[in-house]
Amino acid sequence: MLITSILRIYNKSLTLASNLIELGMHSKNIQILKNKSAIGLLMIVVFFAANISHVDAQGSITVGAARMEIYIPLLKNKHVAIVGNQTSMVNGQHLLDTLIGLGIQINKVFCPEHGFRGIGSAGEKIADDVDAKTGVAIKSLYGNNKKPSATDLAGIEIVLFDLQDVGARFYTYISTMHYVMQACAAQHITIVILDRPNPNGYYIDGPVLQDSFASFVGMHKVPVVYGMTIGEYAKMIKGESWLGNGLSCDLIVIPCLGYTHKSRYVLPVNPSPNLPNQRAIFLYPTLCFFEGTVISVGRGTNKPFQQYGHPLLLNSETSFVPKSMLGATNPPFVNEVCFGFDLSNSNDIPDTLNTGIQLNIIIDAYKNFPKKDEFFNSFYKRLAGNDLLELQIKKGMSAAAIKATWQNDLNNFKLLRKKYLLYEDFE
Repeated sequence: MLITSILRIYNKSLTLASNLIELGMHSKNIQILKNKSAIGLLMIVVFFAANISHVDAQGSITVGAARMEIYIPLLKNKHVAIVGNQTSMVNGQHLLDTLIGLGIQINKVFCPEHGFRGIGSAGEKIADDVDAKTGVAIKSLYGNNKKPSATDLAGIEIVLFDLQDVGARFYTYISTMHYVMQACAAQHITIVILDRPNPNGYYIDGPVLQDSFASFVGMHKVPVVYGMTIGEYAKMIKGESWLGNGLSCDLIVIPCLGYTHKSRYVLPVNPSPNLPNQRAIFLYPTLCFFEGTVISVGRGTNKPFQQYGHPLLLNSETSFVPKSMLGATNPPFVNEVCFGFDLSNSNDIPDTLNTGIQLNIIIDAYKNFPKKDEFFNSFYKRLAGNDLLELQIKKGMSAAAIKATWQNDLNNFKLLRKKYLLYEDFE
């Protein structure tokens, strides 16, 4: 009974601790602690906060991977595969090393775009490998084979999925998750998603993808910014029967603690080589559209996805020269001077406000490019998820007018999304 009571107090203390952090511990808010019982509870909060090893650097958010007391019992005496990369960390140690240290049988590791250690260039084929530290076989899910085969999954009883998403439809980790779920469904294997916060999870924006433009950079009828964690997104894939052919997987999501869609989450590990900081992650839903144009997004510089330019761009404010480097081995315009704009310290795009996709950046680049017939390429339609956005920009529509055409689809998506949320919403 004593242990049960302590656990109840512990759970309440976690909630109170999260609330106190959210309030900012301002003096006017601490007035609620004047009575003795509240002070006593605060002491318990401080005691547990000092002894909880799995609370991450955010202080108030515990990622799913750190909630080992929930999922480790599921893995014992099972043959397990991990879908992971450099973001799959628990208390400063890689999930693979952690589980092996706990005596869990890891038979195989699957890795997404950029590879297991996260250093591959965008679009670079990732080869199969063996982890040098543990000797576990690594199977690439980026390149010729994006979905695990029946042979790949032979003998596997549980797949543990732990990747840090950034909340944009064209970031391919959610597409990898789709294929893994599909493969697990076909082989009757349980998939466990270790959820992580979405750094762009506090708003929804962009055109909703049309089926005819589905590809690996957009597989589902969702907007560019969908405001869901990867665990919530997995629930939606299953719940909406998006796996196809009547497939439904045995899905378990290990949720985060202390996270809501109002949270501003700073990633402790870079999710890919060209998203090196939080600024790039915030700008990514906007600047990734340039990947379907002639414009460079700064790959091969120290500011990828924080600047953009082209050798012919007019009315520029700065310049940069892309170089071949780790994570960008053959960037566009390598060794050429690109004229453009640096957004790394700009106050025009507030990081902490729900400002949405900055269409004006793309519209202005189009206006300032002298060879307009060469500006867009065929990849742009796949990134946009339709063929309308390109035409709207060419016609000279304003950002506000273009965004107005998205609203009905966004409203319908919000209703769909609500069914699968695990955390308090931003509205």
